[in-house]
Amino acid sequence: MNKRNLEILGLSDGATKEQIEEAYNTLRAKYLEERFADGEVGNNAARMLTKIETAKNELLAELAEAEGSEENGGGSAYEKVEELIKNGNLEEAQRTLDAFNERPAHWHYLQSVVFYRKNWINESKKQLEIAMHLDAGNQKYKDAYKKLNDKMQYDAAKHANEGANQSAYSGQDMQGAPDSQMGGNFCTDCISCCYLNLCLNCMCNMCCR
Repeated sequence: MNKRNLEILGLSDGATKEQIEEAYNTLRAKYLEERFADGEVGNNAARMLTKIETAKNELLAELAEAEGSEENGGGSAYEKVEELIKNGNLEEAQRTLDAFNERPAHWHYLQSVVFYRKNWINESKKQLEIAMHLDAGNQKYKDAYKKLNDKMQYDAAKHANEGANQSAYSGQDMQGAPDSQMGGNFCTDCISCCYLNLCLNCMCNMCCR
């Protein structure tokens, strides 16, 4: 179980659902009372209310995942989603994600991957931002977010330069085939294709790292 979340709630590894909820309720009552205090005490109480809420939700999600793993013969529910994504079965992956009651950082990360595979780039970015907010120290999420931003910036620059590219070769029709003897836009297209394939492979495979 996540050690940081356990420490926030004052629990040890192997805590049960009942222990998690009891610790959360005790701390919540404490910080709700302190929230109206003046100065740093009130500010700290407000921050802690957010932290204990997140800790409780993520720990309960871990327990639910473990229970689902036992029901699936040892296969994690998240692993099932990852396998469905790798096999291109995005609709079933989405249905499996929708069935989760608790939605911690990893849930939002996998939702981001599904959206990316559907080419819903903006939605994918939003889900990654939620994942990073819930698990700020996760380097995998940060790397994925950087790659996604790089792709979005590249696509934006490519669209902005399309007009200039269309006039790059005199007499060449950009809607038709490029001049095979002169090469046309062969180099530009190769670079574009390679870069986009690299981004796609990174995003499609990141859930397996």
